[in-house]
Amino acid sequence: MYKRSETRALKVGNVPLGGGALVSVQTMASVNPHDAASLIREIESVASLGCDIFRLTVPDLEAAKVLGEIRPKSPLPLVADIHFDYRLALASLEAGADALRLNPGNIGSRDKIASVVRAAKSKGVPIRIGVNGGSLEKGETLVSSALKHVKIFEDEGFFDIVISVKASDVITTVEAYRQLAEKVNYPLHLGVTEAGTLIPGTIRSASALAILLADGIGDTIRVSLTDSIEREVKVGLEILRSLGLREKGPSITSCPTCGRTKVDVFKIASLVEEELERFQLMNPSRPLARVAVMGCAVNGPGEAKGADVALCGADGEFLLFVKGNAVCKVSEKDAVRKVMEYVVSL
Repeated sequence: MYKRSETRALKVGNVPLGGGALVSVQTMASVNPHDAASLIREIESVASLGCDIFRLTVPDLEAAKVLGEIRPKSPLPLVADIHFDYRLALASLEAGADALRLNPGNIGSRDKIASVVRAAKSKGVPIRIGVNGGSLEKGETLVSSALKHVKIFEDEGFFDIVISVKASDVITTVEAYRQLAEKVNYPLHLGVTEAGTLIPGTIRSASALAILLADGIGDTIRVSLTDSIEREVKVGLEILRSLGLREKGPSITSCPTCGRTKVDVFKIASLVEEELERFQLMNPSRPLARVAVMGCAVNGPGEAKGADVALCGADGEFLLFVKGNAVCKVSEKDAVRKVMEYVVSL
């Protein structure tokens, strides 16, 4: 639907970035960077939802060692997020990081930045230049700061560059990326930094990202929420799906509920959606199932006729429909399991 800006092609691990590749979805670890087991659990969790790239902070050498420990076990490429100490970037490269994220403005001297760039070049590892509104030098703009750092990288003969220029409000973010897209052909990482809690953060992120993506700008995204990273990934994927930039996910029809509802539609619909997402990721060649979760008999039977599998709420239980035909009654406890049994058999 949209004419994508032509950007330089590179790879983060096995994930292509730029050059017309699919817009990828990223998130960032929320657990202790020294806790390898917890990191792997988070990585596997978001990978099961469709996340493409995983970033983790490396605040010290111990965290760099942990990155090296989990690298062979991770199903996703790992981006080391570095601030203040260039030696942590070097240690992360030695540990096997698939990419680096640097804010060169807080790394220090040009020589320190150049040493990281040379090490990344020798290993064929890309670097994201990440500029945020809260870390600009006096008189700088997001774009001028990014371009200043790009020049340092280019002077070292390094061109595997990704750039982000995030602000915490929609208008500033959109304008910065539009200006940057006119000046460079490097892949752009989109996001609204510190976007907020679930609802305002989702709305701010969706507003900015939809505008930019519809302009053809952006090669990878991260939705930054004060919430679980699983929700970050879900919101990011839904933004891309709504714009036709990723394959659509499972089709869920569910009612907003009312005083007639005597079952927990919110809970059941959310659980069904999660299970369908997992099933679709594990079985990408299977046709998408259309599922309805309705609270009562007013619209339930009608929606059931158009769905592959449907639940129509009653008093503490559901009537289950398959291809528009009533099959059986199921308890709330068994509802999700029964829906998935029929989805698998379609």
